[in-house]
Amino acid sequence: MEAAAAGSEESGAAEGPVETAAGREDGGCEGLWELPVEHCVRRAECGRCRRPQKVCLCPFFPVHPLKVSTCLYIIQHPAEESRVLRTVPLLTACLPGDKCKVLIGRRFGEDRYPELAAVCRNSNTLILYPGAEAANLEEVALIFPSPSTIIIIDGTWSQAKDIFYKNSLFRLPKQVQLKTSISSQYVIRTQPTNTCLSTLECAAIALAIMEKNDGIQETILRPLQALCSFQLQHGAQIHHSKEHLLKNGLYDKPMPKNKRKLKRMELLVNNVKI
Repeated sequence: MEAAAAGSEESGAAEGPVETAAGREDGGCEGLWELPVEHCVRRAECGRCRRPQKVCLCPFFPVHPLKVSTCLYIIQHPAEESRVLRTVPLLTACLPGDKCKVLIGRRFGEDRYPELAAVCRNSNTLILYPGAEAANLEEVALIFPSPSTIIIIDGTWSQAKDIFYKNSLFRLPKQVQLKTSISSQYVIRTQPTNTCLSTLECAAIALAIMEKNDGIQETILRPLQALCSFQLQHGAQIHHSKEHLLKNGLYDKPMPKNKRKLKRMELLVNNVKI
């Protein structure tokens, strides 16, 4: 840099600014910096449900948390926490804080989660997870002591399966399932089969059974129904289950190359329970 500066002085170049390519480019932008900047204004949010005020869900929550004796432990896969239209926040808004506890993670060891380990070892605890070894909750509720605790895994079916089978604690409680043929009202998210339910719907039905009060189910489902209604009014589409799409030739995604996943799809089409 010093040598270049000396050479300029010796050549007797005329005084004044030297125009460069960079200078020409700067000149072309002259005046743009003075244009007003439009600031992004966030939509006003409700402080309780964190939804935009125009689609606030608070009017659909119970005025006071529901009085229940059953305690829920929601084991939530980390991927669910970042979803915008998840159902667990709606569930927790309907229940007392000490009756609905949410734990987020993939692996739950006894050393890190001593409270959860104690809950899993308690004879009054059930885990809601379908399978060949699962008893029907309706039948178990007739003889099960109260108050009780129900563990529910929140995630996609593959995520829930991974959490259930890779955490030995979750195979300690009695395994139960819901015997129901109702279709999910969570129509803004695709379910694997026609009878798959969201976490909120499972919790609502389970609590209604354990508390012997159908009104609980109606109350907990109300904010979910409102959420889906708002989304459909603002451009969302109704999502049919993967089972429905496959059976009716409407599945427009590439078929999986993985043989195990392909086999699962064949089972869906042939009405085989998976």
